Amino acid sequence: MKKISILLCFALFSQVITAQFLEKQKNLKSNNGFFTFHYNEAKDEIYLEVDKLDTEFLYVHSLTTGLGSNDIGLDRGQIGDGVVVKFRKAGNKLLLVQPNQQYRAITDNVLEKRSVEQAFATSVLYGFPIKEEKSGTFIIDFTPFLLQDTHGVIQKLASMKEGAYTIDKTKSALSLDRTKAFPKNVEFEALITYKGKPKGDHIQSVAPNTEFLSVIQHHSFVELPDNQYQKREFDPRSGAISISYLDYATPVQEQIKKRYIIRHRLSKKNPDLPISEAKEPIVYYLDPGTPEPVKSALIDGAQWWNQAFEAIGYKDAFQVKMLPKDADPMDLRYNVIQWVHRSTRGWSYGASVVDPRTGEILKGHVSLGSLRIRQDFLIAQALLNQPFKENDNNYQPMLDMALARIRQLSAHEVGHTLGFAHNFAASTKNKASVMDYPHPTISLSNGKIDVAKAYDTKIGEWDKVTVAYSYSEFDEKMDTKKALNTILDKAYQSGLRFISDQDARPKGGAHELAHLWDNGQDVTEELKNVLEIRNTAIRNFSKDNIRTNESYSVLEDVFVPLYFFHRYQTEAVVKLIGGLHYNYAVKGDQQTIVEYLSPKKQKTALEVILETIQPETLAIPKDKLNLFPPRAFGYNRTRESFQSKTGVGFDAISAAATSSDMSLSLLLHPERAARLVQQKSLDNNQLGFSEVIDALITASFKTKIKDSYHKEIQHTVRFNVIKHLMHLSVLKETYPQVNAIAYQKLMSLKEMISNNEVSDNDYKVYYLQQIQLFIEKPESFTVQPSPKIPDGSPIGSFKCGI
Repeated sequence: MKKISILLCFALFSQVITAQFLEKQKNLKSNNGFFTFHYNEAKDEIYLEVDKLDTEFLYVHSLTTGLGSNDIGLDRGQIGDGVVVKFRKAGNKLLLVQPNQQYRAITDNVLEKRSVEQAFATSVLYGFPIKEEKSGTFIIDFTPFLLQDTHGVIQKLASMKEGAYTIDKTKSALSLDRTKAFPKNVEFEALITYKGKPKGDHIQSVAPNTEFLSVIQHHSFVELPDNQYQKREFDPRSGAISISYLDYATPVQEQIKKRYIIRHRLSKKNPDLPISEAKEPIVYYLDPGTPEPVKSALIDGAQWWNQAFEAIGYKDAFQVKMLPKDADPMDLRYNVIQWVHRSTRGWSYGASVVDPRTGEILKGHVSLGSLRIRQDFLIAQALLNQPFKENDNNYQPMLDMALARIRQLSAHEVGHTLGFAHNFAASTKNKASVMDYPHPTISLSNGKIDVAKAYDTKIGEWDKVTVAYSYSEFDEKMDTKKALNTILDKAYQSGLRFISDQDARPKGGAHELAHLWDNGQDVTEELKNVLEIRNTAIRNFSKDNIRTNESYSVLEDVFVPLYFFHRYQTEAVVKLIGGLHYNYAVKGDQQTIVEYLSPKKQKTALEVILETIQPETLAIPKDKLNLFPPRAFGYNRTRESFQSKTGVGFDAISAAATSSDMSLSLLLHPERAARLVQQKSLDNNQLGFSEVIDALITASFKTKIKDSYHKEIQHTVRFNVIKHLMHLSVLKETYPQVNAIAYQKLMSLKEMISNNEVSDNDYKVYYLQQIQLFIEKPESFTVQPSPKIPDGSPIGSFKCGI
């Protein structure tokens, strides 16, 4: 009895102590909202009141401030994953638990649900000692949770080999400016300082002190939406982005993996009317820190989407406004278009916070790289004929083209946050989608280059289709699946096609229509056009492509995108060789499943590709070389410059080596070679890998050239051809047949060289020596890379935007 009394006294004493935790804290600043919290300035601590145990809500982490390096990829405004979490009591702790959303049982059978929950792991994100408990409300010290590396900065720096960093708690603190409570969400921020020894170059290029890196990390706790949102099934033909999970309550005869599109919630005020306002329009807010004229261009481009919503009967359902001064861009209540600065130009991207239970988009967040507009200005500056000959202030034509690109970029990235994937087949159908990567459409008339219509000015026809699929409302009596199929069938019958990322990448890609940064319904004809434009612009290029008093090193930088102006159209055309035509077809539609391209189309493409390795194409005119002196003091070469093997001098031959190697690496890609072998085996009339090499050897070894400068460029191309044949001869990741054909052609080439059957056999001894060394020790062969091609695509790791 005495022992029981002691225990009761101890328990009562403990309750009094815990109940007094908040009372002991002085000068607390309280914030009431979805979760109520209190800030103790003296201790720099936040205490959270938890009154909703086992109630799910959404947790999102993000970066309010970034590092400013494209390569590292930690940007201002970068959104992390949105995950469902809940607080659960365990002894003297509250655990923040993340349930497993990938494996579910959607059923009313509680035991069936539980069996799936118990079969797969959950994740405890944090454990909080209970500081106080009163009437079912628990007080926890939330500070340690806010001051951890939730966004994974340490891991990111380590993966990029930038150094081993740890959190320096003495230099970290809560950040109160944007720490606020609202009825349906609470927002927290903390300044985290990382200390370490830098190893890479990227940190050194952006940090004022590389041993200490400080960023502000944002955390959001958000009430989950109600259950009125209607999920929509994913169709691979629709262009919609999807979520997926396994539902173990699914009948055996049905697919266990469920796929649903992601989209914002949208419904009409009056669904019976052909045109109606939305109950709640989708509103995007522009970062007020964006300067003019970019600000107006971004608003204009984003607003294009309203055209697509109007096409399905909505009035002003999509709107773009300026972000209110007192609003936080990281607040999940706002869809935001943010203007992001980095040390080098990089990818723009559109990210979404999605309810992982249903696919409902809760926040769209667009990040647009501020240096991209300058690259488009540079391209226009290179293309136009002596723009600064008469007037150094004649920048408007270049600015107009750059702003046109920014409008399209704004529409594109907003499209991702509306739930839409890339459509890289759109450029072959009258620029049918802003979700393609657009190459400037340049016209040439009477020898004059015109950039006035470089980019589109409106939403595309495909964009209207994908908005219709994702956002159309249907009467309850209507067969929704049938109605959605009708939308996609009509699109296909009108000639629209949807092909996305996995089939559009240049080296291994094979789709006839899907390319990045290309133009034209006939990509081969467009490459001829691009080469003509490039030739004209190079011929016109002069000192008047820069302003008075600018360094000639700047002129060289302007010339870079012009010299490689054909690079993306080359990628498009080479994909026709060993190429395929196919769709994301489903049983019951009328779409082509898969077929090889005609021999004529492939052979025509090969002829034009071989033009890109001819000395006439590769040689920078001699009279232009005098425009490029050694780099000026303070104007060092960068990754976006021509590389040089001639020391300080401009290296015209390495430029040709780089460009020819680009074409050859695409043409002789091992996957393309394997497809050529297979298609020849199925149809002897088709182009085969052996024929491709024969045509390549003829173009590079049998053409007679008189000019000594062009001869050296021809030899550079030959070295690259031999290198690629050697590589394919020993590559293990392809067909043995590819190895055999490449080796056989290399031996034939050796014999041709020995018998002086090639033109200008100046380097005969060296050619034969290199081939013989390879024959004797093929295992020791390594590919010697040509000078790296300057960056054309945006720099960095993001591939979801443009």
